Amino acid sequence: MFGMAAMLAGIAPAWGQSRAPSATPTCHLEVLGTGRVQAVVDGRSFVLEDGREIRLPGIEVPLPPLPGETGARAQAGAAARAALEVMVAGQSVELRHELAATDRYGRILAHAYFVADGKESSVALEMIAAGFARVSAHVGDIRCAAELLGREREARQRKVGLWGEAYYSIVGAENHAGLVAQRGQFTVAEGKVVTVRESGGMIYVNFGRRWSESLTVTIAERNERVFAAAGVQPRSLANLRVRVRGWMEDRNGPRVEAIRPEQIEIAER
Repeated sequence: MFGMAAMLAGIAPAWGQSRAPSATPTCHLEVLGTGRVQAVVDGRSFVLEDGREIRLPGIEVPLPPLPGETGARAQAGAAARAALEVMVAGQSVELRHELAATDRYGRILAHAYFVADGKESSVALEMIAAGFARVSAHVGDIRCAAELLGREREARQRKVGLWGEAYYSIVGAENHAGLVAQRGQFTVAEGKVVTVRESGGMIYVNFGRRWSESLTVTIAERNERVFAAAGVQPRSLANLRVRVRGWMEDRNGPRVEAIRPEQIEIAER
């Protein structure tokens, strides 16, 4: 179990420490408007005073606990919500987006920026840097994805926020029990790719000799050019240590479907 108060105590100081040294932002978005945050719903959603509900795209957070729910998952969800509340509650934020969009619940998908100590900060970047969010399986702009993944890597290495807890640990790609336990959940897994096969218009990236016991990542051949353009060559992943993120399925073995290149990273040695 982790101490929520101890983790949250380090959020504000981390803002100044986590900013990238470059003065030129790599992620370029169009301004959508501004608003003041009235209430925080969960670790990536909040409501503005004018009634608009905003969901931060590009990140995944633990869901808030259900009534009466206890345990590590419930505490993680509560911690993520509290972290976002510390950052933005009562704050004026500027909303930016790549493309105008809403999710199936009618929430506006928009990045939010706030000013602290005279410096502008991205809420999504700060949530990731503080260790209360992970990069999602679909960010969109490859420059935005690279920026988010860089912050996540730093947070994971420093074991800040939830990265210091078992709840957020990366699952071994050959850990069958661990992978199956993540079924239906957003998961980050890592391991050495054993083989890459092709069949029926699909590329299969296998992390074990027995595909039913280890992770398999599937990539549609029609999407291969998108990965290649981002510097990820699916057919060349064999014998490399790879980190994968996405929604875990159990289809005759643990499986993650990769649609976007930000789902696959060559893991640091």
